[in-house]
Amino acid sequence: MGVKGVHQGHGAIVPPIEQKLNDEMDIRKNKYLRGGEADLEALTDKKLKGQLAVREDLHLRTAQAAAKAEKYLLPSEEGYLEPEGLEKTWRIKQDAIAPAVDVLSARNQYDIVVPDLGPYRLDFTPSGRYMTVGGHKGHLAIVDMKQMSLIKEFQVRETVRDVVFLHDETMFAAAQKKYPYIYNRDGTELHCLKEHGAALRLRYLEQHRLLASINEYGQLHYQDVTDGRMIGSYRTGFGRTDVMQVNRHNALLSLGHSGGKVTMWSPTSSSAVIEMLCHMGPISAIAFHPTNRDLMATSGKEKKVKLWDMRNLKGPLQTLPGQAETLDFSQKGLLARGTSSFLQVLRDSSGSQKYEKYMSHPLVKGYQIEKVLFRPYEDVLCIGHSMGWSSILIPGSGNPNFDSWVANPFETPKQRREREVHSLLDKLPPETIMFDPTKIGTVKPPRKEKPTKEEKEAELEAAVEVAKDIVPKKKTKGRSKPSKMKKKKQELIAGAKRPFLEQKMKEDEQAARKKQKAMEQVELPTSLQRFARKKAAT
Repeated sequence: MGVKGVHQGHGAIVPPIEQKLNDEMDIRKNKYLRGGEADLEALTDKKLKGQLAVREDLHLRTAQAAAKAEKYLLPSEEGYLEPEGLEKTWRIKQDAIAPAVDVLSARNQYDIVVPDLGPYRLDFTPSGRYMTVGGHKGHLAIVDMKQMSLIKEFQVRETVRDVVFLHDETMFAAAQKKYPYIYNRDGTELHCLKEHGAALRLRYLEQHRLLASINEYGQLHYQDVTDGRMIGSYRTGFGRTDVMQVNRHNALLSLGHSGGKVTMWSPTSSSAVIEMLCHMGPISAIAFHPTNRDLMATSGKEKKVKLWDMRNLKGPLQTLPGQAETLDFSQKGLLARGTSSFLQVLRDSSGSQKYEKYMSHPLVKGYQIEKVLFRPYEDVLCIGHSMGWSSILIPGSGNPNFDSWVANPFETPKQRREREVHSLLDKLPPETIMFDPTKIGTVKPPRKEKPTKEEKEAELEAAVEVAKDIVPKKKTKGRSKPSKMKKKKQELIAGAKRPFLEQKMKEDEQAARKKQKAMEQVELPTSLQRFARKKAAT
């Protein structure tokens, strides 16, 4: 018996196993290629053609190296629940998952009950190593999720509405009764941000080192945490709101309002960059997909959850029934929604942005969910509720491989200091926050210069000459008499002149209007103001 192979030209035969491996590497390589190959045959400059050929070869070898690293150095793959037969994944309970996972994963199933200090809000560091919790009655704490140990907890003795980590676990901000405060990991108060007022929600823009807040009067604030400058302070004009989320792709801040509108804000603009009507009732939650930069999820009080494509805002991609007080996307695209004491996780199993039920988890009756948040790089979902906080396992939610240059859960103090210095040097200015960040670095098209008077006259003469050269079609029954032919020729010439005359009249009107406006802006002396022309009452 012989082994069947695939011919590769020149008589070479590749075994099926090696051919399968080559096909897999080609698929992986295509993910890292920067577009298609350049067409070098059309170039006539030999020097440029050689330089581009070297650059293309470098890109190809870089993509091949990245594909090999992904296959051999990142062998971990995400695993989802796989039903058998008529079994449904959303019927599988947490008690059935615990015996099938390893000991370290089973530790992530727990309930912390603090009945007198809730409801609780949560936040994770980008690596998922540390979690901060804030109870509405003033309880603040930092937890090491790897060691399952409490780093620090303290009581501020006043209302806490939200908590958020800053650049790392050494500092976090808490929105308290009157002002937001910044604390270090030892519980020491570092700053009191009185300019923000009574903040309802806080968000941190990591790449720009900005702390954003929305207060109870609907006023939006941006403050640079590196030097303390207030970058922007704007009134939204839509009233009080406690729905705020950051789009990680472009760093725009999204607010949900009581009129069903979602607005997106930039620190360099005093008005909303985008304003869209998403629901017929108040907005209750907003979430953005971490990898699909164009996917947004919103929920409204009319008991609907909608998925939107940010490239086309004419209508939602999908509308799901049900209420959601809080939404969150995982690193692998799972969508968690929670309301009252019931939690549901949705999954896009087909890859067509059509979400279906994946898992569900009921809390103890009477618990009111305040916030759901996926833990980065782990298949864990944390739930902050009125009686404390809980953690459950959601297979396939987290990215199984982490990049130690981006987020390292095991970084040492020396590595943390190095990363902090590099992040400060790489801090982006607020002007880079825009709806389409791909425009950064592009060249503006040159402005079209207005033609001069001589050029306009030349165009007019050329159009008249073209009209004179037109030979009218001969017609019968006396319609081609010399008098009628002359009249037709004059009509053609007048038609050629008409666009130029209309344009000239329009420019004269604009110049007269501008001159009149300039004269009105000139302030007359007091003695002559009674002679000024008064505007007619409308």
